[in-house]
Amino acid sequence: MNPEHFSVWAPERDRVRLATGAQLHEMTRDDAGWWHVEVPGTGAGTDYAFLLDDQEQSYPDPRSLWQPEGVHGPSRRYEHRTFDWTDAGWTGRALAGSVLYELHIGTFTEEGTFNAAIERLDHLVELGVDLVEVLPVNAFDGTEGWGYDGVLWGAVHQPYGGPTAFKQFVDACHRRGLGVVLDVVYNHLGPSGAYLDKFAPYFAGSTIWGPTLNLDGPDSDEVRRYVIDNALGWFRDFHVDGLRLDAVHALRDTRATHLLEQLSSEVDALSAALGRPLSLIAESDLNDPRHTTPRESGGYGLTAQWCDDLHHVLHVALTGETGGYYTDFGTPGALATTLRRAFYHVDTWSSFRKRSHGRPLDTRTASGHRFLAYLQNHDQIGNRATGDRLTATVSPERVLCGAAILFCSPYTPMLFMGEEWAATTPWRFFASFPDEELAEAVRTGRRREFAEHGWGESEVPDPMDPDTVRASTLNWAELADPAHRGVYETYRALIALRKARPELSDPRLDRFVVEAGDGWLLLHRGGLRVAVNLSGAEVSLPVAAVSTLLAAEGVQVGVDTVVLPADTFAVLEV
Repeated sequence: MNPEHFSVWAPERDRVRLATGAQLHEMTRDDAGWWHVEVPGTGAGTDYAFLLDDQEQSYPDPRSLWQPEGVHGPSRRYEHRTFDWTDAGWTGRALAGSVLYELHIGTFTEEGTFNAAIERLDHLVELGVDLVEVLPVNAFDGTEGWGYDGVLWGAVHQPYGGPTAFKQFVDACHRRGLGVVLDVVYNHLGPSGAYLDKFAPYFAGSTIWGPTLNLDGPDSDEVRRYVIDNALGWFRDFHVDGLRLDAVHALRDTRATHLLEQLSSEVDALSAALGRPLSLIAESDLNDPRHTTPRESGGYGLTAQWCDDLHHVLHVALTGETGGYYTDFGTPGALATTLRRAFYHVDTWSSFRKRSHGRPLDTRTASGHRFLAYLQNHDQIGNRATGDRLTATVSPERVLCGAAILFCSPYTPMLFMGEEWAATTPWRFFASFPDEELAEAVRTGRRREFAEHGWGESEVPDPMDPDTVRASTLNWAELADPAHRGVYETYRALIALRKARPELSDPRLDRFVVEAGDGWLLLHRGGLRVAVNLSGAEVSLPVAAVSTLLAAEGVQVGVDTVVLPADTFAVLEV
């Protein structure tokens, strides 16, 4: 067996040793601060860790691909080339024209594993989904959590099945024509097991979530490579089709070339080499068009971004809630205005932030497909005290009106797991930190955070209680109930209609016309009209319809008018 090469970056250490079982191996430092050693008799499946200076405690590899004993245990060698992929014919899935489905592996099924999730993929195909967006699968401390407390970004969470099981999941998606978008977190690390700073100057401060990376200070070149190599590895080695970049507004980078621009450039180069589209989707609350502006036009060149403004106006229109950050989105005309231009705040006053916010998007050139729109997602549900979904507040009929706006808009639609059948299961914040002191700090922090938004302490479920996870797990049996099945069939019909009629997926914002009145909307989509009534009373709209493509029960279509009862919609050809 040929010797295996081990390396680690630790420029400020005087001595680094590799531990393989009970054996210790002295490593040699190069001029760039990397330490190296060749060890015979090792290979895939070998457990290893590093000892720094003369310390006796060992640490996992910062670039670990496998942590079978958790984030505090040794790393294990993993060979990518041993996996037998079956997706050689996969040509990828572009974001434009696609429908996304966000899911969390741990609560998507009762088993909470990749293998169990594979058994539900045919449901997504039947629904009409194109891309499955998976919440983070990187290794975090504990068995259960959202995934945003990851500390070893390249290692797949073992309780989900580990790296091979994730590859099997991606391969199974591709066999069914489904692309995979993976949620990744580069703006902070979790509070337990974040050992990067033991090796090198990886950290540059902290946020409310945890330590942040040194992206622009001394020795930051290698730190940036740590991020970029991780991203490229998901595309190249795990065959994912896109990355959703968590909270990019929290990336602190003052360099002339921002990390996001550097990342998009290298991902585009890899896309050319692999011969399939690779997407980068940012989560940002900055309302900054620069994120999705092409690099040659001075932007970062990201494929798309989540658009919370679209969510907020839809949520307020459906629920009437106007507290907290929803306040501005209840102003007259906010829904129509935001639908026309993606952002509500465009260098305008934000009462929640107590300052002006955002920058206008040029709708003459910007493409709507670069903005993800959604009625619900993991944040907007899970950051409510009880994790209640929309249908816990409003009727399924009213939610379907929101779905009609979503799927008939020029934006890229995304739905959250279970939304398609009006799932009654909540989705709550949960974690499982073994350290009781940390667990109590998280409990206290969540209660304090929710108290600031008006929720009482008794309303906040214990995030460490296993029952909180169980309550958040989808109940697939609900699909057999006629009421839930009816919602599902309408979602399925809306997605099918969007794919059948090019006008509905047309992303050109300069051709998108929105008429609005007291609680009603009329979307102009080429030769189609999408009429939606959220007013609470019957409305009559002047539409000369040739045919009805899809309509809620009770809608009456005449020669030159359409009559919509409260909480109904219709898609008409004119």
